[in-house]
Amino acid sequence: MLPETAGIYGIAAGEISYRAMFARIEARRQAFADRGYGEGHRVGLLLQNRPVFIELWFALNALGVSVVPINPDLRMSELEYIISHSEMNAAFVLAERCAEVATAARQAGRPIPVVTDDGDVPAPYDGARPLRPAGSATECALLYTSGTTGQPKGCVLTNEYFLHSGNWYRDAGGLIGLEPDGERMITPLPLFHMNAMAVSLMAMVSVGGSLTMLDRFHPRSWWTSVRESRATCLHYLGVMPSMLMSAVPSEQDRQHNVRFGFGAGVDKLLHAPFEARFGFPLIEAWAMTETGSGGVIAANLEPRKVGTSCFGRPAPEIETRIVDDRGVDTPGQTPGELLVRRAGADPRYGFFREYLKNPEATAEAWAGGWLHTGDIVSRDADGDLHFVDRKKNVIRRSGENIAAVEVESVLNRHPAIRQAAIAPTPDQLRGDEVAAVIIAEQAGADRALAEAIGRWSLEQMAYYKAPGWICFVERLPLTATEKIQRGGLKDLVARLMQDGAFFDLREMKRRQV
Repeated sequence: MLPETAGIYGIAAGEISYRAMFARIEARRQAFADRGYGEGHRVGLLLQNRPVFIELWFALNALGVSVVPINPDLRMSELEYIISHSEMNAAFVLAERCAEVATAARQAGRPIPVVTDDGDVPAPYDGARPLRPAGSATECALLYTSGTTGQPKGCVLTNEYFLHSGNWYRDAGGLIGLEPDGERMITPLPLFHMNAMAVSLMAMVSVGGSLTMLDRFHPRSWWTSVRESRATCLHYLGVMPSMLMSAVPSEQDRQHNVRFGFGAGVDKLLHAPFEARFGFPLIEAWAMTETGSGGVIAANLEPRKVGTSCFGRPAPEIETRIVDDRGVDTPGQTPGELLVRRAGADPRYGFFREYLKNPEATAEAWAGGWLHTGDIVSRDADGDLHFVDRKKNVIRRSGENIAAVEVESVLNRHPAIRQAAIAPTPDQLRGDEVAAVIIAEQAGADRALAEAIGRWSLEQMAYYKAPGWICFVERLPLTATEKIQRGGLKDLVARLMQDGAFFDLREMKRRQV
């Protein structure tokens, strides 16, 4: 833990050896076992990127207990949903969030014990479970991911999912080859997402490497952190290179030990200039929570086709199709939806097991024996894949997936709103920003009302989901069945944005403590 991150968290800086971490995990494991935790229990973790997250996760996992990582940006209604839907049995959270999470649990009708990590282990809600040895198919974690149907879906991820992810990275080779001894990775990405939890962490464990976790991405101090951590590799999302390139060039730009960056979504116009300036390749890849590393595709071999949104070609163990809206394979280089599965006897090896309590969504995702990704890609003449767009109605802002329907359902509860519709609008730094087109209950809607709605939204949901732009209209584009016409809405947002009809609320969107 670097001094900057440790200072923000109020914990000790420094390195933790594998021996010391194992001792901590074993002590935690025994404490949980003594209190009757076992397979079938779930425990929520709202602990940011602190080392104690790993301690608790591995200790609980040793007993077959699944963890539910909680995004610290979530607020009351979102916490209520996750606690209720996951049926978690306890939660370890930051001290300043204990009262809020406990209230959410009570309001959800599931008054679980909510404690900090430095107290006694509470008895699990719903009682003890018999101890049974965990297997590869045992649920290891439940990660919630945004979809198009409103509420987030809980992805059930098994031990196999996590173990394979680390092993895949260890064995991938090429430009992302990991050294068997002395590898040092730095990541600003959160442990409540699969990238840091299943990829970064498990990769370093698989090779005995060191992982430096930051609280988040700090552009101004990023290269200082990279140098202080002695990082040999790093993970990124598309917004990061863009922000780093906006800084004034410095003679220190190449004063680091980084061999490669691994991530997704770098601006294709900045890809080559970034590599030329900072002296290492940005290796683009594609994956999602549902695929894990069972279906990952990476441009870890040359030629990488820098600047073309290319994320490589599938390895022999991955099968892919590109299909149109009818499910028919597209000809030549025609874009279509990417379908993936594992080659061989088990097409779901390394993928998520299911959506919790949602067999219909699971079956839909795996229709025809292929995982339907919702991403539009094209395949060039060499067999390399290029990202084109997202088919799903999901806004991707700074790496966070935001379901439009979820935001709409919250906004529509505001007394001044008759109906709200959400669509993405391009943002230079964040990829997409949330744009809200609103029919107000009364005439005379103005900036004051827009700001009031913005403040209210920040109290109801994670800051990144709240509208960054608000516009008031008299009508919305609707289908014959009175549903929002998504294509027409995007066109309307683009037109209103060009006309200057939106109120800019982006400065209001700040991460809350």
